[in-house]
Amino acid sequence: MKAKLVLENGLIFEGISFGAAGETLGEVVFNTSLTGYQEILTDPSYCGQIVTMTYPMIGNYGVNLEDFESEKPFVRGFIVKEYFDAYSNWRANESLSDYLQKYNIVGIQGIDTRMLTRVIRDEGAMRGIISSVDMDDESLKKKVLASPKMIGLDLAQEVTTAKTYYWSEKSNSPLSLKSNFNIDDTGSFHVVVYDFGIKRNILRRLAYYGCNLTVVPAKTSWKEVLELKPDGIFLSNGPGDPKPVTYAIENIKNLIGKKPIFGICLGHQLMGLALGGKTFKLKFGHRGGNHPVKNLISNTIEITSQNHGFAVDLKSFNKDMELTHLNLNDQTVEGFRHKSLSISSVQYHPEASPGPHDSDYLFHDFIEMMRKERG
Repeated sequence: MKAKLVLENGLIFEGISFGAAGETLGEVVFNTSLTGYQEILTDPSYCGQIVTMTYPMIGNYGVNLEDFESEKPFVRGFIVKEYFDAYSNWRANESLSDYLQKYNIVGIQGIDTRMLTRVIRDEGAMRGIISSVDMDDESLKKKVLASPKMIGLDLAQEVTTAKTYYWSEKSNSPLSLKSNFNIDDTGSFHVVVYDFGIKRNILRRLAYYGCNLTVVPAKTSWKEVLELKPDGIFLSNGPGDPKPVTYAIENIKNLIGKKPIFGICLGHQLMGLALGGKTFKLKFGHRGGNHPVKNLISNTIEITSQNHGFAVDLKSFNKDMELTHLNLNDQTVEGFRHKSLSISSVQYHPEASPGPHDSDYLFHDFIEMMRKERG
């Protein structure tokens, strides 16, 4: 079945439909990871987006029951150069196309993803539509231009948990770079996790480091969080623009100084806003598993997994905020900490899934913050 991808700049790509038949709208972005499409599809941070994979062959190892990062895929659509239906992997239980059909995710293959990626790099991430039911170019263009832009969208409400739950599952194997770290020495720490679009492997890593986790909805008040008597608070990843997530920003403001706080991705951006900083939209974002980041504290380089379209503005830092991590590709903020309080955050994903494990030490550092506060 034929399909079309139309961008808001008027560019049209013709290809072949896979996954679900139909039509979908979203912000078209690209991810440079070589593997891990299953984790990417189920990362809630991609809510509202149509993801392009730059690696040319996708689907060759199918889909399994163990590598989901949430209960369902959150991408709006999926774009690949070549979809491979005859998957081969001992862990696989179904094809990627069958999985996408199950959740009504529209895909397109057979287009020039190198060209598409270069267009996004040159002109920026933009709205687009994939359709296998409407082949009229003018009709598709009108639909794209009528769709909402990413700036100003609070998507955390679409992906957060509906009710509080507890998490105890640990990751299958230790990844810590702290070779002398002993889980039994940490004691038991109760961490309240704000779910703005949490990935399961973040919860697994925190549990591995000895944390008892209470996961709460994005709009949970700061008073309710403190009533749970946590040792620390974690601000999760998530989709969309951080600025309209005003309820979270206000709650974080009221939690500052009361408990150790660690945030990643959207949580990092929300922390920046709560501390008085500003955020801005990146031209095409950072999405992939090979982004170099310099740790300014240890003077080392980390290869990181990233997925975000917004960043904290370094020029907006105030006297309380200290830059700790810097993106070596474009010199944007990748991490900061409070100069006097137990607060830190990073823009990238230390839990990987998919990606390298260079930054897993950040979970250990969060444990150390809580241990120090506990005395």
